[in-house]
Amino acid sequence: MPAPATPPTPLTPTPTLLLTSRSPRRRDLLREAGIPHEADHPGVEDSELEPGHVSPEAWVAALSYLKAMAGLSKAASTAPAWNSCWALGADTACVKDGSLIGTPRDIHEARQMLRTFRNGTHKVVTGVALVHPATGVRRIFADSAMVSWGSVSDAQIEDYLRTDAWRGKAGAYNLRERIDAGWPVTYEGDPTTVMGLPMRRLRTELARLGLLAKEAA
Repeated sequence: MPAPATPPTPLTPTPTLLLTSRSPRRRDLLREAGIPHEADHPGVEDSELEPGHVSPEAWVAALSYLKAMAGLSKAASTAPAWNSCWALGADTACVKDGSLIGTPRDIHEARQMLRTFRNGTHKVVTGVALVHPATGVRRIFADSAMVSWGSVSDAQIEDYLRTDAWRGKAGAYNLRERIDAGWPVTYEGDPTTVMGLPMRRLRTELARLGLLAKEAA
C-alpha cells in the first residue's frame, strides 16, 4: 500500500503579509525588497477560467483578487489569525495582437507562445490585489510593460524548452532569465511587472497602507 500523504504544514501567521502564490519569482522580488511574508498556493486553477469580454487589465486584476481571497480563506482555515493579516494576490498575462496569453498548459503550447513573440513586441500586464478581511480594506490595480523580442532561433527555443523553465510562467518565459541567457529581449516599463509583481507600484501601495516604511518605497 502507498504511504499516506503527508498533510501540509499549517502557515504560521507571523508576518503581516501572505503572498497567495507559490511563484519563486514573486517570492524573490519580495525578499529583494526586504518585505517579510509567507507564501502558499491559493488553490485556484485560473487556467480553467475564461476572461470573457473584459480588458486584459481588468482580467488580471480580477484574478489577483480571486487568488488573494481564496488563499486567505485557505490559510485562515488552519490558522484563524490570518484573518487579521493582509493577503497579496497577483496574476500575469501577455497580450499579443489582441490575444491574451497566459501560462502554457504543456510544452507544445509553450513552444507556440515563444515562437509568436519573435521579431515583435507584446504587452505584459500584472494585476495585484491587497486585501485585509478584518477591515474590508482592499487595493486592486494593474500595471503593464512592453517587451520586444529580436530573432530567436528554433534551436534556442528547443534548448530552453528542454530545461522545463517555461513551466508556470506567463508567456512561457521569465524576463530576467532570458536576458541573462543572452536572448535579444528588451523592455519598456517596470521589469518586475513582466516578472510577475510590479514592485514600483506595490512599494507605494504598501507604504500607504503602513506595511512599508515610506523611505523604502
